[in-house]
Amino acid sequence: MKILIELPSWLGDTVMSTPSIDNLISHYQDVEITLIGSLVSIEVLRNHPKVVKTFVISKRYRFLMNFAKQLGRFDIFFSFRGSFRSKLLKLCISSNNKFQFDHNLYKNLHQVEKYNNFINDCLNTNLSPGYLNVNLSLSVKDIGSVSFLGINPGASYGESKQWYPEEFSEVAAELSNKFNILIFGGPSEIQIADEIENLLIKKGIFNYQNLAGKTSVVDLINHISKLDLFISGDSGPMHLAASFKVPTVAIFGPTKDNETSQWRNEKSIIVKKDLECQPCMKRQCPLGHHNCMKLITAKDVLKAVNSLIVK
Repeated sequence: MKILIELPSWLGDTVMSTPSIDNLISHYQDVEITLIGSLVSIEVLRNHPKVVKTFVISKRYRFLMNFAKQLGRFDIFFSFRGSFRSKLLKLCISSNNKFQFDHNLYKNLHQVEKYNNFINDCLNTNLSPGYLNVNLSLSVKDIGSVSFLGINPGASYGESKQWYPEEFSEVAAELSNKFNILIFGGPSEIQIADEIENLLIKKGIFNYQNLAGKTSVVDLINHISKLDLFISGDSGPMHLAASFKVPTVAIFGPTKDNETSQWRNEKSIIVKKDLECQPCMKRQCPLGHHNCMKLITAKDVLKAVNSLIVK
């Protein structure tokens, strides 16, 4: 059976879709899967044993029809996106069975459960979501090698999800006697990563690497898989860490931790303030004070770290 899947655009959403995709595959068993999506999303599942082809979708509407023709015909099409462009693409795809995720149908659930319920509704099944599953051939960490702390100050969604570089650097400096430090970030997060680096230098901390803007998606996955501790806001790398069961302190502000927290990672602690104004789900603080993140201190995060280490 030939199945076409349009993946979510964001890294974190793609990672959270993997349990439902695994259920889809187990339901049909004998399948050949073609993936379409963003470059980032494709890299997460490119090496899945059932994936035979991958295509990065152009953002230009005028290419959609030709793109769909080039894909050929499929037995079933599943789209994990509900955007207008994806709806147009669905019209162009050659298949008698087409299904598209509608976020309005699935509310007040974890994102993993939303995607899984979507697949259950499509297949008329009642399958439970399993673990996150990132399919990559990863290099093995040397036993007895130095421990690594990863910090991820950025968030593609917007600056409202970002904790402050001063606090990140204080936490990293406090833990630098136990861990070597890796600073992660995409091209748009180089500035905040550089701020953390400069603050560490001022504190006399030099056992770090600033990887912001220097890693591919595959490199990022490989690095995160080997971490001994991860500290991050609500972000794609946070969900990658969950897939590898990395002990994680997740810092939440404007977003819904009941919907986008780490999935089935027992070594995960959420740090948040539970203010009346949160979760606002805005890319920038609508009240101008950003207290949901500003009031979280390095001491709050270090307390969570100590709890994880005790576990």
